[in-house]
Amino acid sequence: MNKPIIALDFASKNQVEEFLAQFSEPLFVKVGMELYFQEGPELVRFIKAQGHDVFLDLKLHDIPNTVESAMRGLAKLDVDMVNVHAAGGLEMMKAAKRGLSGSNTKLIAVTQLTSTSEEDMHEDQLVYVSLEESVLHYAKRAMQAGLDGVVCSVLEAGPIGEACGQDFLRVTPGIRPAAVSVDDQKRVATPAEAHAKGSSYIVVGRAITKSENPSESYAQIAAEWGGQS
Repeated sequence: MNKPIIALDFASKNQVEEFLAQFSEPLFVKVGMELYFQEGPELVRFIKAQGHDVFLDLKLHDIPNTVESAMRGLAKLDVDMVNVHAAGGLEMMKAAKRGLSGSNTKLIAVTQLTSTSEEDMHEDQLVYVSLEESVLHYAKRAMQAGLDGVVCSVLEAGPIGEACGQDFLRVTPGIRPAAVSVDDQKRVATPAEAHAKGSSYIVVGRAITKSENPSESYAQIAAEWGGQS
């Protein structure tokens, strides 16, 4: 069972250092746009030097040549996972894969954000298929482009596994223990539900980072994710 990925919902390296100091084990952490744009690649190098795995969540979405060049630069950081927006299209995703050539970095594509409802998708994107159909379409295109998997909600993890194979990664954010607020997420699930429905990785943020005892909360979530509770 893969380790839960902790979303580092912080604005500075100092906060990250204080948080990581509370753990005595190697973690898998997510560095998103807020943190990366504040601290840059040096923060990623620092986290890697501490022995942690890094999912660099930058959601690249641009013309193929630009994305390929950007990925070539990100490959030098030796991150474990990075992503693009599947909406950028097949050629952009192929270009992103080329940019990572020679590295061990897993490349995944965002399908639909877990903050997006079907109504949002219809009104904002003018996409009139169902939300599941849209996500499955993006997943199939990502697989066609040679990517390692996608970001999706737990609701779509099972169907994607059936359509793309169980080795195709389904990274699922929007994970909340039952007693924790859903905040700005709309398509959420508990760690146990994610386990049952076929997620490959779960991403957990505030339920751990805002906890009074992050290490204890992480252990509880990891146990539930591993089917031990």
